Amino acid sequence: MAGYGVSGRVVVVTGAAGGLGKVLAAELIARGARVALLGRNEAAVATLAAELGAPSIVRSFRADVQDLASLDRAFSAVADDFGGIDVVVANAGVADPTERIADLDPHSWERTVDINLNGTFRTMRAALPHVTARQGYLLAISSMAAFVHAPLQGAYTATKAGVWAFCDTLRLEVAADGVGVGSAHPTFFETPMTDAVTADPAAARLWRQHRPLLWRFAPIDDVVADIIDGIEHRAAHIASPRRNLPGILAAGTLQTIAERIGFPGNAIAEAVTIARRSAITRRNTTRPDQDAQPGITDDPR
Repeated sequence: MAGYGVSGRVVVVTGAAGGLGKVLAAELIARGARVALLGRNEAAVATLAAELGAPSIVRSFRADVQDLASLDRAFSAVADDFGGIDVVVANAGVADPTERIADLDPHSWERTVDINLNGTFRTMRAALPHVTARQGYLLAISSMAAFVHAPLQGAYTATKAGVWAFCDTLRLEVAADGVGVGSAHPTFFETPMTDAVTADPAAARLWRQHRPLLWRFAPIDDVVADIIDGIEHRAAHIASPRRNLPGILAAGTLQTIAERIGFPGNAIAEAVTIARRSAITRRNTTRPDQDAQPGITDDPR
């Protein structure tokens, strides 16, 4: 869908105080968007908001992607302050230490999964009612690591592949509501997070010393331009640099076939409607013996 310009749109960016979040927010504002900056560090996002513009253009809100309630509060506050939400960019993320899976601290694995993958889920759950009301667009920042599974980054690659799959599923579920969903897959670009990762000797050996075309570091401004272009086209998948798009499409070939052939007619929309009604029934029905259906709860979350 072309022509979905960001000018005049209300755009929420999570992880806004990070390297990509800052540059993305600044460029969105330059293109006429009104931007809500969400972050766990309240002082950092407030300082950034003051630097980027007047309160009518940009505001900061505290939210932690590891806490669904804080995201619910933040999105409600954004909608109240700006009159609604058009676009959400789930940008918050971390990189795990450059270690073998055999050596990786389980707590480090769990933290990376909880922020990168579970955090994306929580962000989209909290945002969905507001974005649905405006038939807007949801974007999660994944990575080329979703498709190229390197050694020594087990948790990161697993979560980025998970974000890609999650976004494909969500896109199919909400299409009938007029909501677009996409995942962005940049290659390496310079941020404090990538600098910290590649400062490790093992990571430097992989990524810094021998860079074929696939591992070339991209200017962050180019990555931001590609992301915004994808938003304006409500793209299902965004590649940065764009030359990587054929690789993304190739990786998703089976998914594309399934979407076009495996779910005939209105099968997806009808199945989603049935599931929605079932969720409402579960919420409104008190069952005396929930143990009879393991894994099913009254809360569809």
